[in-house]
Order: sequence, then structure tokens, then C-alpha cells
Amino acid sequence: MTEFKETQRFTQWWLWLILFGTWATMIFALLQEVNEINMSFFLGGFIGLGLPILFWQMRLVTRVTSAGIYVRFIPFHFKEQFYPWDSIESAQVRTYDSLFEYGGWGIKYGFSGQGKVYNVSGDQGLQLVFKSGKKILIGTHKPEEIQAAVPL
Repeated sequence: MTEFKETQRFTQWWLWLILFGTWATMIFALLQEVNEINMSFFLGGFIGLGLPILFWQMRLVTRVTSAGIYVRFIPFHFKEQFYPWDSIESAQVRTYDSLFEYGGWGIKYGFSGQGKVYNVSGDQGLQLVFKSGKKILIGTHKPEEIQAAVPL
């Protein structure tokens, strides 16, 4: 039984501007060398088309159930990462700075012992502190709803 579910995608306008700008530049450069089809032609085409497609497919899926928290960052996780409640000491929503605390968005590790983060945008996340001392932050756009679903 799922008590909370959220799916997030990369929706930042500036990210898509960079990706499509890169794509357009690579396509233009490839068209300039259309008479010289070589390995750089195929590599440029693969990167130029592959990068926007990769970002379009990326999504962070979070589920909170009575058993624990499930996280899957598609396409990097082939199956959900499961964190049972009995291994978690605390779970609280907090505000964070993705760039300065973790170095950006995606699956990252903090600079000063903040642990791992799964995020795609925003500045709110569910901070999990495990009984082992390990920390994981899961980004959310629904801080009130996810906190209400946490039984701790």
C-alpha cells in the first residue's frame, strides 16, 4: 500500500536551453562536415541527440509505504532503492542548497558529510538519518505531503 508517491522531472528552463543550444550547435557543426563522414560525425551526432533524450527520460520516483521509502532515479536505477523504517533514526523535511551542499542535481554526495542526495530541482527534501549514521536526502516538491506520510 502506497501512502505517498511523487514523480519529478528536470523542468528547469535554463537546463533545456543549454541542452537544446548544445544540440543545435552540434547539428550545425555536423552539417558543415557532411561531406566528411567519419567517427567524429557519429560521435557528435550521438552526443548531440543523446544528451537531450537522456535528460528527457530522467525522473525521480519516490514512494513512501508502511514498510519504508522507495527511491528510483530512472534510468540510473534498474530497480527501486528500498530503505526500511527500522533502519532509519529520523526523517524530516528540510530546506537545502543543492549547488553549495551537494554540487548540483542528480545523484550526488555532499561535500561535508551531508551524505547522498537524489534530486532534480527545488530546495526542499526529506532528510533521512540512519541508525548507522549514514544520511540520504530525497528532493521533493510536496514537502507537507511527504512529511505527513512518514511514520517517524
